[in-house]
Amino acid sequence: MAARRPKSLTPVRRTTPTLEGVEAPRRAATTVSEQKINQYRKRRYQALHAETEAANRRRAAGKATARDRIEMLLDDGSFVELDVFAAHRAHGFGMEERRISGDGVVAGFGEIDRRPVAVYAYDATVYGGSLGEVTAEKIVKVQELALRNRVPIIGINDSGGARIQEGVVALAGYADIFLRNVRSSGVIPQLSVIAGPCTGGAVYSPAITDFIFIIAGQGYMFITGPEVIRVVTGEAVSFDELGGGDVHNATSGVAHFLPQTEEACAAGVRKLLSYLPSSNGEAPPFVPTSDDLERADPELQTIVPESPNKPYDMRELVSRVLDNREFFEVQPFFAPNIIVGLGRLGGHVVGIVGNQPKVLAGAIDINASVKAARFIRFCDAFGIPIISFVDVPGYLPGRDQEHGGIIRHGAKLLYAYAEATVPKLTVITRKDYGGAYCVMSPKQMGADLNLAWPTAEIAVMGPEAAVNIIYKRDLAGAKDPAGRRKELVAEYTAKFANPYVAAERGTSTT
Repeated sequence: MAARRPKSLTPVRRTTPTLEGVEAPRRAATTVSEQKINQYRKRRYQALHAETEAANRRRAAGKATARDRIEMLLDDGSFVELDVFAAHRAHGFGMEERRISGDGVVAGFGEIDRRPVAVYAYDATVYGGSLGEVTAEKIVKVQELALRNRVPIIGINDSGGARIQEGVVALAGYADIFLRNVRSSGVIPQLSVIAGPCTGGAVYSPAITDFIFIIAGQGYMFITGPEVIRVVTGEAVSFDELGGGDVHNATSGVAHFLPQTEEACAAGVRKLLSYLPSSNGEAPPFVPTSDDLERADPELQTIVPESPNKPYDMRELVSRVLDNREFFEVQPFFAPNIIVGLGRLGGHVVGIVGNQPKVLAGAIDINASVKAARFIRFCDAFGIPIISFVDVPGYLPGRDQEHGGIIRHGAKLLYAYAEATVPKLTVITRKDYGGAYCVMSPKQMGADLNLAWPTAEIAVMGPEAAVNIIYKRDLAGAKDPAGRRKELVAEYTAKFANPYVAAERGTSTT
């Protein structure tokens, strides 16, 4: 059987249009300005969409770029970038052939909740985010503009440290940044995000800032890396063990927050800024509340136990006092025997400091002193009133505390309270014993108003210890020592420890 021949397609017959009398439109000649604008647009597109090998690897790994992080943080479409085309001026080591726009940092201004902020983010796709002369100049420029315009500044760190190829000018760049950090301290809020490595001298800029966020499993800070430690001391330690988020949040106290993802970190930064003023010349943001200003909470009567030795959670008490029961805790993992954080009363921002009876019975140690003192001084700098919830048996005793400088560090807390000029309110919920009474914002240290819970006790020491010392002979000669002790404890409490009885006698310390 012969193969079937394919049918031929019917040819399309086209009629040639007549062009008689038709003229092509005349196109105006491109001006010099338009040509330069088009060149600028091309250069800008290339700078913002650099297809470098490092950038492609980062995208393939699903990691956020510097601009992604800024967009995640700021209001949509609000970012205005500075010095997009800046490039290094270094020579040698092949640097002349590798001039990349931006030079390892993205910097500029934007808005968070329609409030202006300054921001810079190291770009790990450009020389590993290392800091060179031009990189530092860009950061210093945005720091100075933020200080001049009195707006908060946020730094996102993901850097390999100083750029070795540029030598000492890179180190000088760090010094320039540190100087601006110090000049801005207490004037504008400074926040740091550790989204990747932050090593060597680079760690000191975040350390000077007010608050540090370390993204869990991703960010880390240390002065000397694991490899150097292994060579010098023979100790094998991983990046996370040496300077990961868990270490700096729970052990060293360097960091304040431990978000689990970059999205959670951006949300945390925005939340924190909602409590902070743009500068020390402004009032913290006021947020109207639907809570009744004269509200009462019957459960507050049952939170504090009658027994002075029974633990309870001070966070539960604090949250029930604040508007909408919202307490934004700072450094929740470090020195948990004292809590600090931010909240609102009647829509106004307040700083909270409170002993935590669940941990070490609320006793003050070295870490608690340093943690609370720094927070109090921050609140004082930015006009945030301080409310102290006191339930403290005293300073934590022990050789380690004495040798570690509890006297020196404990004095920082005393100094911070005495120095603060913002409104200070103190609420004694249960125990307020010994030297800790003097430290936890009594009226003699400048507190504006001191209140006592019905369960409050104020004394040189607890009734049990006082009776052992004062009535030692009476107890030794008593026929019923247990019964006699109970009577003496009740007598001591009524005469000295209970502020309501003391008030009737005209000797109240509240």
